[in-house]
Amino acid sequence: MQQSVLQLNSVSKSYGDFHAVRDVSLSIPKGSIYGFLGPNGAGKTTTIRMVLDIIKPTSGAITILNTDSALKVRNQIGYLPEEKGLYKKMKVWAIIQYFAMLKGMDKAAAKNRAWEMLEQYGLRDFAEAKVESLSKGMGQKVQVLSAVAHKPELVILDEPFSGLDPVNQSVLEDLIREMAGNGQTVIFSTHVMQHAERLCDHILLITRGEKVFDGTIAEAKACIPRRILLETQDATASIENIPGVLSVQAFTAEAASNQWQVEISEQLNPQEILRHCFEQKVSLSRFEFAEPSLHDVFVHLVGDEAKEHALR
Repeated sequence: MQQSVLQLNSVSKSYGDFHAVRDVSLSIPKGSIYGFLGPNGAGKTTTIRMVLDIIKPTSGAITILNTDSALKVRNQIGYLPEEKGLYKKMKVWAIIQYFAMLKGMDKAAAKNRAWEMLEQYGLRDFAEAKVESLSKGMGQKVQVLSAVAHKPELVILDEPFSGLDPVNQSVLEDLIREMAGNGQTVIFSTHVMQHAERLCDHILLITRGEKVFDGTIAEAKACIPRRILLETQDATASIENIPGVLSVQAFTAEAASNQWQVEISEQLNPQEILRHCFEQKVSLSRFEFAEPSLHDVFVHLVGDEAKEHALR
């Protein structure tokens, strides 16, 4: 059985009549990349703050790195908060050194680590610059490095991609993969599904403080039927009779569009639909199949709230 670095058992947090988190349970295995996903205000940050013992749960129990409080193992944890902030007058290399020393590294080792990371992640030319001179995205990058410089066993990043341009988002994704490859466990929260789909082994999908899914990306995608988009001027009645076809519906409200959405079971090979159309002389001007994306799953499970907040 894979070792768990974090367990939540029926954890809830209430503020009077408001339930920020309701009865969330999960177990995160060592060395995994685990995503906390959900719309803004879903309860992701509240859950992270309870995990870190910044706030206490109203009910339930949390076990982190085999202890009952993150405060007991703080030097084994790296944390990037949602609300970012650095000491503006300090030099870039010095701020990374400072945070590494707070987590138990000696001064010389922390300084060497700071310069090593700045070199590795393309920031060496900014090492002597003061933090206040950095762009928002560059400052975010420095803060991420500051949070993980001490090589923590468990890394928790709250909305780490916020404020980063696409190039630096890719750099951060590479850093997360590298840490997981070194045996570190990485938890990050986001409402942008693309990052989770590319990175995560497991995801927690939370909305209105409640867990609606906990599992692998493949298991998440299996929550909704696969779809094929057809365009034809011929009748589609015979397609509905193919074993494994769940439904055939007009893709748009315009009857003249001749576009149809075919939902199929996990067991049906989409090529069977194509073969059937050739055999039955159903003329196709379009045949398009794609596995459901994590965004599709998000919208399916979260509904109208996802349409407002989720980003492709």
